[in-house]
Amino acid sequence: MEWYLCGEDPAFGFPKLEQANKPSHLCGRVFKVGEPTYSCRDCAVDPTCVLCMECFLGSIHKDHRYRMTTSGGGGFCDCGDTEAWKEGPYCKKHEINTSETAEEEDPLVHLSEDMVARAYNIFAITFKYAVDILTWEKENELPGLEMTEKSDTYYCMLFNDEVHTYEQVIYTLQKAVNCTQKEAIGFATTVDRDGRRSVRYGDFQYCDQAKSVIVRNTSRQTKPLKVQVMHSSIVAHQSFGLKLLTWLGSIIGYSDGLRRILCQVGLQEGPDGENSSLVDKLMLSDSKLWKGARNVYHQLFMSSLLMDLKYKKLFAIRFARNYRQLQRDYMEDDHERAVSVAALSVQLFTVPTLNYERLQSDFMKDDHDREFSIADLSIQIFTVPSLARMLITEENLMTTIIKTFMDHLRHRDIQGRFQFERYTALQAFKFRRVQSLILDLKYVLISKPTEWSDDLRHKFLEGFDAFLELLKCMQGMDPITRQVGQHIEMEPEWEAAFTLQMKLTLVISMMQDWCALDEKVLIEAYKKCLTVLMQCHSGFTDGEQPIVLSMCGHSVETIRYCVSQEKVSIHLPVSRLLAGLHVLLSKTEVAYKFPELLPLSELSPPMLIEHPLRCLVLCAQVHAGMWRRNGFSLVNQIYYYHNVKCRREMFDKDIVMLQTGVSMMDPNHFLMIMLSRFELYQIFSTPDYGKRFSTENTNKDVVQQNNTLIEEMLYLIIMIVGERFSPGIGQVNATDEIKREIIHQLSIRPMAHSELVKALPEDENRETGMESVIEEVACFKKPGLTGRGLYELKPECTRNFNLYFYHFSRAEQSKVTKTRISLSALPPPALPPFCPLFASLVNILQSDVMLCIMGTILQWAVEHNGYAWSESMLQRVLHLLGMALQEEKQHLENLSEENVVTFTFTQKISRPGEAPNNSPSILAMLETLQNAPHLEVHKDMIRWILKTFNAIKKLRESSSTSPVAETEGNIMEESSRDKDKAERKRKAEIARLRREKIMAQMSEMQRHFINENKELFQQTLEELDTSASGVRDNSPVMSDAKLTALGPEQTRVAEHRQVVMCILCQEEQEVKVDSRAMVLAAFIQRSTVLSKNRNKTIPDPEKYDPLFMHPDLSCGTHTGSCGHIMHAHCWQRYFDAVQAKEQRRQQRLRVHTSYDVENGEFLCPLCECLSNTVIPLLPPPRVLFNRLDFSGQPNLAHWIKTVCQQIKALYLLRDEDCASNSGSSEKMDELQLPEGFRPDFQPKNPYSESIKEMLTTFGTATYKVGLKVHPNEEDPRVPIMCWGSCAYTIQTIERILADEDKPLFGQLPCRQDDCLTSLTRFAAAHWTVSSLSAVQGHFCTLLASLVPNEKNGNLPCILDIDMFHLLVSCKLGALFCQDFSGVSLGTGDLHLFRLVTMAHIIQILLTSSTEENGMDQENASSEEEVAVLTLYKFLCQCTGSALKEISSGWHLWKNLKAGIMPFLRCSALFFHYLNGVPAPSEMEVSGTNQFEHLCSYLSLPNNLTCLFQENSDIMNTLIESWCSNSEVTRYLEGKRHAISYARESNKLIDLPDDYSCLINQASNFSCPKSGGDKSRAPTLCLVCGTMLCSQSYCCQTELEGEDVGACTAHTYTCGSGVGIFLRVRECQVLFLAGKTKGCFYPPPYLDDYGETDQGLRRGNPLHLCKERFKKIQKLWQQHSITEEIGHAQEANQTLVGIDWQHL
Repeated sequence: MEWYLCGEDPAFGFPKLEQANKPSHLCGRVFKVGEPTYSCRDCAVDPTCVLCMECFLGSIHKDHRYRMTTSGGGGFCDCGDTEAWKEGPYCKKHEINTSETAEEEDPLVHLSEDMVARAYNIFAITFKYAVDILTWEKENELPGLEMTEKSDTYYCMLFNDEVHTYEQVIYTLQKAVNCTQKEAIGFATTVDRDGRRSVRYGDFQYCDQAKSVIVRNTSRQTKPLKVQVMHSSIVAHQSFGLKLLTWLGSIIGYSDGLRRILCQVGLQEGPDGENSSLVDKLMLSDSKLWKGARNVYHQLFMSSLLMDLKYKKLFAIRFARNYRQLQRDYMEDDHERAVSVAALSVQLFTVPTLNYERLQSDFMKDDHDREFSIADLSIQIFTVPSLARMLITEENLMTTIIKTFMDHLRHRDIQGRFQFERYTALQAFKFRRVQSLILDLKYVLISKPTEWSDDLRHKFLEGFDAFLELLKCMQGMDPITRQVGQHIEMEPEWEAAFTLQMKLTLVISMMQDWCALDEKVLIEAYKKCLTVLMQCHSGFTDGEQPIVLSMCGHSVETIRYCVSQEKVSIHLPVSRLLAGLHVLLSKTEVAYKFPELLPLSELSPPMLIEHPLRCLVLCAQVHAGMWRRNGFSLVNQIYYYHNVKCRREMFDKDIVMLQTGVSMMDPNHFLMIMLSRFELYQIFSTPDYGKRFSTENTNKDVVQQNNTLIEEMLYLIIMIVGERFSPGIGQVNATDEIKREIIHQLSIRPMAHSELVKALPEDENRETGMESVIEEVACFKKPGLTGRGLYELKPECTRNFNLYFYHFSRAEQSKVTKTRISLSALPPPALPPFCPLFASLVNILQSDVMLCIMGTILQWAVEHNGYAWSESMLQRVLHLLGMALQEEKQHLENLSEENVVTFTFTQKISRPGEAPNNSPSILAMLETLQNAPHLEVHKDMIRWILKTFNAIKKLRESSSTSPVAETEGNIMEESSRDKDKAERKRKAEIARLRREKIMAQMSEMQRHFINENKELFQQTLEELDTSASGVRDNSPVMSDAKLTALGPEQTRVAEHRQVVMCILCQEEQEVKVDSRAMVLAAFIQRSTVLSKNRNKTIPDPEKYDPLFMHPDLSCGTHTGSCGHIMHAHCWQRYFDAVQAKEQRRQQRLRVHTSYDVENGEFLCPLCECLSNTVIPLLPPPRVLFNRLDFSGQPNLAHWIKTVCQQIKALYLLRDEDCASNSGSSEKMDELQLPEGFRPDFQPKNPYSESIKEMLTTFGTATYKVGLKVHPNEEDPRVPIMCWGSCAYTIQTIERILADEDKPLFGQLPCRQDDCLTSLTRFAAAHWTVSSLSAVQGHFCTLLASLVPNEKNGNLPCILDIDMFHLLVSCKLGALFCQDFSGVSLGTGDLHLFRLVTMAHIIQILLTSSTEENGMDQENASSEEEVAVLTLYKFLCQCTGSALKEISSGWHLWKNLKAGIMPFLRCSALFFHYLNGVPAPSEMEVSGTNQFEHLCSYLSLPNNLTCLFQENSDIMNTLIESWCSNSEVTRYLEGKRHAISYARESNKLIDLPDDYSCLINQASNFSCPKSGGDKSRAPTLCLVCGTMLCSQSYCCQTELEGEDVGACTAHTYTCGSGVGIFLRVRECQVLFLAGKTKGCFYPPPYLDDYGETDQGLRRGNPLHLCKERFKKIQKLWQQHSITEEIGHAQEANQTLVGIDWQHL
């Protein structure tokens, strides 16, 4: 076909096409699942405009504020689309393609005529064939194709849906087609990925039987799984059809012309008229297709129709026409939206320039997720501004969407309001689908029009009508009635209504924004909204009788209505929309320009305020505890009503509606209606009601309720007058509003950026506008190693703080009250003036009813015993008085000549009440209260009010004369400020005197106590003295002598007693050889932290011989401890109790604890650190054999000879035991035994029984964990594992110290110090509990690797032995092999150490890869360099000159020193802990010449090669024997690899600085098992850098008989059970240890605000924080991962329930 298309070899034809084709300026890259996408917060038209990583890095946006997210798959890159970006639409790559063609040209001109014809032919036939075969519905015959021969084979096809879980499918398949669990998992994974999978192949009968089993098994709770028995040829044709579609997609990539042809073919009307083109056919049968097929053809649509601008329009129109049907299908379908064609809406509708209904209704029926539905293409269509506007005007899109939406919510009550039944799972599912329609509506509205055509106005208002219909159905839905008597039985359904409200919040706001853009539209919308509100109300007022209220000479007619008895609803979207539009009238000044066009005179304010007022009263009553019996559903509704997600279109608008009402009616009338709704009218309208009320000793609760209601009502009045920070109500702009929100949030406490963003409302672009103003009001404090950056309020902003800010929740308000009240008076802040439309609002403060309310409450406070009142009531009244005075002051200050001030509050509060009761004036009462002792707290505030009152009086007087008033007021303020200061000073002074008095009393008492108990104090002081001096005497004074850790010159250290306390029984005890054992809690683990070869595994642990450690340290055994000490018997009791508790618990319920008792784990009783064994505390081993007589010191050769003789004798003795014939005793005599050597000597065991038992316990534990075998204390490998653990732990600690540049001694934390001491001494004492002959045998073999003898053949070559392990094992194994020889211990130590050191030197020289770079030092070579060269030349001779020639001695010496340092440092630590010789002070600081100090401490010559010269006779033979090993030769010939020294420290992998690189890497990673499929949870191993497919069935493997996920399996190969991973999509670090332990850890990536973003929810750019990454690395190097997990699981029980092994 490709030949036919090109007319020549496609290999030449396609490149030609590509050259002729002008590259598109659109990028159009279709995103893979999990790929990073970027949206610029400054330039994107809306949040759906995204760039792929490549375009983003080449664009101007990377320096802007951008948001990074991971794609769910399916969208495409908008680079090059000028409608998507306010600036910078092109990246560098696509910019080049824009210049050439200014005018639209037909891309077909680049193709030859016959090619066009051929392409038409091929495309038409293949596309039609593919569409026909894919949309074919019969199962056993083919459309219009003759079958060649009918083979009767069938497939049983299982289809995917989103209702059943993996487990259900797997279980069913195992039953239906009796396969193993593994195969079933394979089937299920494929079904989930591709949407269908054949599970059986055979004749019809055979397949049908499987089908019936599956249907039977899955139809219990929900609808059954979809299964079809299909003829095999249909299946074959369908797979071929999909291949063809993919092929078409790749072909059109070569040329725009071919793309255009394909579009034409697809959109041509077929013979059946409407909706018959191929594209329509595919779209409308979308919900019948399976996931795989949907994905293929959606990709094709995106690469063809949506990339060609001309056809994008045509396709958008088709899409909008089918919209209703598509959505209907989607609602019935059970796939996700992403695989639905409905998801294309975002591509089209956000184009502000589509059969939508049908598509959407298909989507609703469909059971797949939206992203697999054609409905999901809406995001591609509706978000293009030009398309969206075109669709609104030409296809009436808004109305279509809203009508489609209304179709799906059919349940209404009698009044026609929505009614939601109980929320079942299926309903919730349907409802989620319905919400996708709201998203589509949001896409359509997201880009606002700049100029309006009449057509657009008309169609928008038509849409607005439809929208009002929708809101009308919501007005008053879910009404509630107060429960009296008994608690509500069933919580009513409230979530659906609120979900709907939340989803619509943004749409309502956007509708208002659209209205605000055009005056005509705004006026029309306002009228329409008002009409609908009237309609809603007409149905409400029936049967409610009118009543007349009168107070203070005013009367008003209203209806009788009690919130606490009638139905009331929180949902009033129509009223709230009207409130919003009313504010816009003021903001856009339409109200002043065209008052004649507005129906303002027809408004009936009481009707407007009625419902919002009821709603606010409901909140107050709930707060007063009157609705407790209505259960949680009401509490939740009230919570969301005030919550930041809903309040903008709920609570805020209700306040606005009340403000609107008050500004249009007599404030006295308003207040009376309000009192009546709050059910407080009686209290205030009848004099002395309060007194009667309290004397009739009424129910406490009722009093409390009324008090709360009065407080709430005053709070509401404060809000109505004070909340004028929205543009349109007060004279402010939008930033003032945000600033105020931020100031009040930060006055609660300093907050992190993310908390602040959460607390502020977002607009449709997910922006809060915070960044633009935050700098003005707050300072940012950077975070440390933990925690996050915080914003703190600038002190000068506190003057704008208002205690009664309307967005404070109750909890926040009480928090603020606590922190702020201490700051003395908190006067109300100055407020901006109202806009003219709302100007009359302030009169509420000076209205008669208001004054009466305030007066009454102050009266109660004055006669505070007679009445039930509360302090917060008074506080609110004082606040209101303050607000009124501020208001009057502002009026006076802004006075112009001819205006008369109408606000005369000061005069009104100075007038006493009318006769008959002649109550005093408000002013007089305040003056009385100023000195009332029971109101200490409010004193400052009352003073402030009186002061302000005087200032205003002065202003009034002066305003008539001259403008000097200002200064006088100021002077007045000054003097009062001074008074304030003096008052404060006086208070402070009193407090200070009181403090001093108390201190004096205390010290007097103390002195008295000491005098009485004189003797006691004397004793303790003496004891302290003696103990201190005791320590001093014991530590020998050796400051001047040289300190040496081993050998004949070993420094003698006097013993000092070690007394420790048991943490369990608090008893003290000295550590002695023969006393009861004391133990440290310890944790042993296998470790690969130092490993240079992670792929090595122990083949068969039962047979493996760990005697020699390979220098690649592929797996060691590490011991750590928390350093807490217990008696052995106390620990035993504690551990038994833990075990017993665990068994009891197993019978009750099996929950993983953070420790695994079956493996001997427990938590340290003091610090809860995870432990799995205990180490006994021992005195230093020298003390046991104190025979340091340094008489005749043989040289190395002599010592080797002696030891060889001893070994021979031991072997003979052993053979003799085996043979037990008399023949060999003569052989014994032939050997010249060194004097004093008795081969059958049994050293005596100095340890007490309890210590021996602990030695065995720890030894066995090390053996069990280190080799992963069952414990067996008799096994000869136990001592080897103990020595190995000692050596490995010292090596890890040396590496940590070296990496951190810390000195070797003096810097270790005491827990590590104690651990090393105990571990070394334990390893040295372990021989006392193991078999003597085994230990002797080990020693002989170990030594034979260095000094060959005829007994031990095939030992590892010198290159394959880790010398430090060898040293430790030999030293500890030889501890008693030598003790009975004539050679003294010290000398033996030294010779052994020197021998191993020399072997290590040879190792280093053999493997050093010295590249000679001409850096040879000019000066004469030092003796060390000459000596090293000589030695190296000798090596060359031994190896038969296979070594490289090296002439530079300086180089060799430098390499040698560097290579041997780690070994010397480890040895120094080892001998220090073993022999207890203190370290020289020079080694407690990190300095330059550490090498010399080490050599002297270890009694080595500074020039290490002297060792060879001193013992040249014996050494030369040894070196020759080492070099003659065949492995050495192989290495030198380059046939094998060896470790070179010094070994590099292992570190975690390098992470990129920018997190999106990782996301990109992960999106390119496909699951290794399921052929190129994208992994859902790609996870990066931070130890070795492998990317894994975690948390999925496809990559599960079997480990020790259990199925585990990829990460758990990887920990066993890479970290011997411990792993550190980064979950790339979630951006969190995962620690795993074993199969049951794991925890999440904060990632090392932070945004600019110092916060991590786990789950990538916020999308701020993330960068690597090196310090935090170092911290994770340190945890790993110190082997603290398991401990960290233990602490995390103890602290957070939810972590315990997670199945970590499946990750």
